[in-house]
Amino acid sequence: MSRRYDSRTTIFSPEGRLYQVEYAMEAIGNAGSAIGILAKDGVVLVGEKKVTSKLLQTSSSMEKMYKIDDHVACAVAGIMSDANILINTARVQAQRYTFMYQEPMPVEQLVQSLCDTKQGYTQFGGLRPFGVSFLFAGWDKNHGFQLYMSDPSGNYGGWKAAAVGANNQAAQSILKQDYKDDATREEVVQLAIKVLSKTMDSTSLTAEKLELAEVYLTPSGSVKYHVHSPDSLTKLLVKHGVTQPAAETS
Repeated sequence: MSRRYDSRTTIFSPEGRLYQVEYAMEAIGNAGSAIGILAKDGVVLVGEKKVTSKLLQTSSSMEKMYKIDDHVACAVAGIMSDANILINTARVQAQRYTFMYQEPMPVEQLVQSLCDTKQGYTQFGGLRPFGVSFLFAGWDKNHGFQLYMSDPSGNYGGWKAAAVGANNQAAQSILKQDYKDDATREEVVQLAIKVLSKTMDSTSLTAEKLELAEVYLTPSGSVKYHVHSPDSLTKLLVKHGVTQPAAETS
């Protein structure tokens, strides 16, 4: 029992726990899942769109994937309004760094600066933690392709494959079994789709319930962030045997 140690963000319980931060993590456990996987030639992010009603107009903008800078993108799980604030903060920080030093901001430095902001919201009274987890995918000249996961506490870590949101434990265990260090981007896309189809709540995986983005290097050496269109997603799902091809109408 929390015994009212959860009445403030700043109060430690006798067991050394911050209940409000734990509750924020619990909120993310109910959100649509997001999965990130590192390949030898890129990073793949995949997210589950929660379609709550047939009457909902599916927006043309992305719900789970966001571009932060030319070399960094992120997938989001949790409260979207909280995520928007942090994404805008990250974009401004990345642009400030580029303006000051005339080069892209190292990925880990960007993640760390955003996590410092998150941490501040767990330490001062009258504030609540951001109810959002991020998967950051990026490339820089220091460490190549990188994947980071951060949570409301402000902790972050580098991962080869990670999952946040609903059923993340089941997704992590499948990733642990099936992940290979030298996998190509194509193999990683297949693995991401497989994991999402096995762990998401709805019975069938379709292009409307899915967002897929990749970060990779072009032949010229520049970093490219590519989001798959619904048509491209449908082809991928058919190719990997997740959905049946649509019947031809005469």
